[in-house]
Amino acid sequence: MTHAVDDDISDGPSGRAAWLGPFAAVTVPTGLTGLHAIAYGRWIVDDAAITFAYARSVATGAGPVLQAGVEAVEGYSNPAWLAVLVVGRWLGLFDHGAWFGVPDWVAFPKVVALACVAGVFAGFYVIARALSARPVLVTLVAGTVTALVPSFVIWCFSGMENPLLAVTVVGVGVVLVRAETVGRLLATPTAVGCGLLAAVAALTRPDGLVYAGAYPIAVLVLLRQEAFARAITAAAVNVVAFAVPVGAYLAYRLATFGAYLPNTALAKSQAVPAPADLARPGELVAYLGWLTVLLAAVCVGAALARPSRLRRGLILLLVPLGLALAAFAVLTEDWMEQYRFATPVWPLGALVGTLAAAHLLPRLAVRGRITLTLVAVLSAVLSAAVLAEQARVFRADPTVPLCVVVQHPGRDFNVYADTLGLPGGTVLAPDIGGAALTSRLQVVDLVGLADPRMARYWRAKDMPGLRDHVFGTVRPTFITSHGNWSIRTGLPDDPRMAADYAEITTLNAKTAWVRREILRPGQLEALQRAAAEVVDPAENQARVAPRRSCGDVLK
Repeated sequence: MTHAVDDDISDGPSGRAAWLGPFAAVTVPTGLTGLHAIAYGRWIVDDAAITFAYARSVATGAGPVLQAGVEAVEGYSNPAWLAVLVVGRWLGLFDHGAWFGVPDWVAFPKVVALACVAGVFAGFYVIARALSARPVLVTLVAGTVTALVPSFVIWCFSGMENPLLAVTVVGVGVVLVRAETVGRLLATPTAVGCGLLAAVAALTRPDGLVYAGAYPIAVLVLLRQEAFARAITAAAVNVVAFAVPVGAYLAYRLATFGAYLPNTALAKSQAVPAPADLARPGELVAYLGWLTVLLAAVCVGAALARPSRLRRGLILLLVPLGLALAAFAVLTEDWMEQYRFATPVWPLGALVGTLAAAHLLPRLAVRGRITLTLVAVLSAVLSAAVLAEQARVFRADPTVPLCVVVQHPGRDFNVYADTLGLPGGTVLAPDIGGAALTSRLQVVDLVGLADPRMARYWRAKDMPGLRDHVFGTVRPTFITSHGNWSIRTGLPDDPRMAADYAEITTLNAKTAWVRREILRPGQLEALQRAAAEVVDPAENQARVAPRRSCGDVLK
C-alpha cells in the first residue's frame, strides 16, 4: 500500500455548477431504477391490493375493513403505507381513475415508490459527502448497483410498502453518519430523529421494529467512557421518541381491534427462528454473486482495519445493515419470489461496499489498483448475468398479479352470482386483494389475513377445525381454491365438499364450487355455460398478460 491520502472531505466545485454533480448523482440511478421497473409493466402484486381495499374503506368512511359493511379486522400490517394510500385517495390521486391512460392504482404507488427511491439515493449522497472525497462518484456507483438488483426494484414497485421501508432505513443511516461527523451523535435531535424514523419503519412493516435498536447499538459501539452518562440519556430520549408514535398506534389497535398484534401476524404464525435460519442471508449472497459480495467484504474489512474518517461512518452504517440482515434471517421464509423481505439490505450493502472500495482504491499501489479493478469488473459481469436472468424469469411469470385475482375470484364470481340472480352472498378464496376491490360478494379469507377466526386455525395448524368452520359455520355461497392452499387445508378432499357443493369449473388448477342447496333445476348447467363462454376466456386472457392492467377503477 502507498501512504494514506488526506481524509479531508472536499466541498466540491462552487458557483452555478455546484449543484450539477449532486443532481446527476441522484437522478441518474433514480432514472435507471425507473427504467428497470418499466420492464415489469403495470404489474402490482395482489397482496398490495389488500391494503388498497383498506385504504378505500378508510378514505370513504367505512372504517378499517376489507369491504364496506364487514367487521373491523386489521388485515394489513403496514399502517404507515396505508396512510400514504389514504392521503392519495383523499387528494384524488389514487383509486379515482387514470393518469394519462395509466390506472391510478398502478401509477400512484409506483410514482410514490420512485420518489422514495430518489430519497434513498439522496441519502446516499448526503452520507457519501460526509465520508468520501468523491461523493458524486460513490453515489452514482452505489445507486447504479442498487438500481440493477431485481429484488430491490421488483418489490419497491410492487404496490407494497417496501420503498417506504427502504427510504426510512437509509434515513436512519443518514442521521447517524451526519451526527457523528459533526460530533453530535449524543445530541437530543439525533436521538429523536433516529427514534422517529425507527417508529416509521416499525409502522411500515412488522419487522421494521428491529430498527428501534439502531441508535442504542450505534451509541454502544462508539461509546467513550467519559460520555457514558450522556449516552444513557440520549438512548432514553431515543426510546421515548420511538415509543410515543408506536405506542399511540398500539393503543388504537387495542381500542379498534382488541388485539396487541395485527391479525396478519396471527395468520402467518411467525415461529421462533431455528439456528439454521441464521444462515439464510447466505441466500442473498448467492443471489447477488459470491465474488461480488466477497470483494465488497474485503474492501470493508480493509477500510475498518485502519483509523480514518470513513471508519466510524462505516461502523454506523453496518448497524442498520446488520439489523436488516437479522430481520431477513428471523422472518418466516416468504413464499413469494425475489426476496421480498430483503429490500433494505440492497441499498445499504451497495453503499457500504462502494464507500469502502472508493476509500481503498487510491491507497493501493498501481499493481493493487489494477488487480482490484479487474476483480471488480469480473464480479460485475458475473453478477449482471445472474441478475439479468432473475429479471427475465420474473418478468415472464410475476408473483400473483393483482389483475389475475381481480378476474378470479373477483369478476368471475360476480358473473356466477348474476347468472343465479343472487343479490348477495359470500365467496371463500385464498387470494383476496383484487377480489375485495371488485367483488359484490362478501369475500371470506381462507388464508386468515383478514379473518380472525381463520387466523386462529392457521396459528394452531388446525386444518380439521378450519374445515369444520368452513362447512359448518361459514357455509359460503361459493368456494375457490388451488394448488398449495388446497393441499394444506384439505378442503377439496373433505367429504362435505362433494356432499354440499357442486363443481362449476376447473381452470388453470383453480376449482370453483357453488353450494348445492341454493341451486334450482338447470342452474348448475347455466353456471357451467357461463364459465365456458365468459369466465374461462376472461381468466385465460388475464393469465397470458400478467403485466397489464385491468381497468381504470377497480370496483
